[in-house]
Amino acid sequence: MPENEARPSRKPVPNEIILSIQKECREIDDDVRHLIALISDTGMRLSEAAGLMIEDIHLNEGIPHLSLRPHPHRRLKTKDSERDIPLVGASLWAAKRIVQTASNRFAFPRYTNDKLCNANSASASLNKWLKLRAPTNCVVHSFRHSLRDRLRQVGCPIDVIDQIGGWAIASVGERYGNRERKAVMLRWMEEIILEE
Repeated sequence: MPENEARPSRKPVPNEIILSIQKECREIDDDVRHLIALISDTGMRLSEAAGLMIEDIHLNEGIPHLSLRPHPHRRLKTKDSERDIPLVGASLWAAKRIVQTASNRFAFPRYTNDKLCNANSASASLNKWLKLRAPTNCVVHSFRHSLRDRLRQVGCPIDVIDQIGGWAIASVGERYGNRERKAVMLRWMEEIILEE
């Protein structure tokens, strides 16, 4: 148990701030901003995104998406974390830029190599930049909370929210059937694209 129970909780990033950050990411257009934009509309954990390989990015399929699979340099948190995530909005833009500017097989070679994914370094860098742009207690992980809230606000079913975010499936019944419902996930993710 943590000794300091007064530790501030992570807050979701408000939609208008997400939109502003996404706009600035497009303007700056570098690898750090690609990582932030990618997370902002996918709700991925930072280590999941920072440890991506170029081969995990599927832009030329019917539904552009990311395939999150474990790699030797980056494991996934749980079995449910292994998933496909449709790309929309800022995440689709970021994925395209990552592929276009790739210098090797890692999506983010600044943070990842054959041996490890340095999510702590990525977190420090991204949070330093976000601190000047987001409300107090909003960090890069806050985009994950925001995605869940955004999906709830448009009425997305909880099992689809859990699939998108890689959260544990609540019931045995939800494990039956085809969990690879990219078209269903895409439909709901298109509902949460933020526009000016």
